[in-house]
Amino acid sequence: MTTEWHALPDTIKTFMTALDAREDDRASATFAADAVVTDDGRDYRGRDEIEAWLADSVSEYTYTSEFTGATTTAEIVDVGQHLHGDFPGGVVDLHYRFTLRDALISRLVIEP
Repeated sequence: MTTEWHALPDTIKTFMTALDAREDDRASATFAADAVVTDDGRDYRGRDEIEAWLADSVSEYTYTSEFTGATTTAEIVDVGQHLHGDFPGGVVDLHYRFTLRDALISRLVIEP
């Protein structure tokens, strides 16, 4: 099912806006203690690794992002983002695939 920004779960909206604002502490608070993030083919497990990944990712490149749409299934919320910045290639469309548990992110996969 297609989902508009305003209809996304609050946890996902909080994460995405905190990520855009480079607020890694606020973003990390949206994850379960045992969460797993996969980004660029690498897994980050647990709060400590996720916090380190967030700190690195918010400082590595400067970019802007635009919400391009979302779809939801019973288990996954897939949020599309268009990024433009000073990273290699300069432009990319990414999918942020969230799995939630008890209103926290238990799994996030970021890929084109």
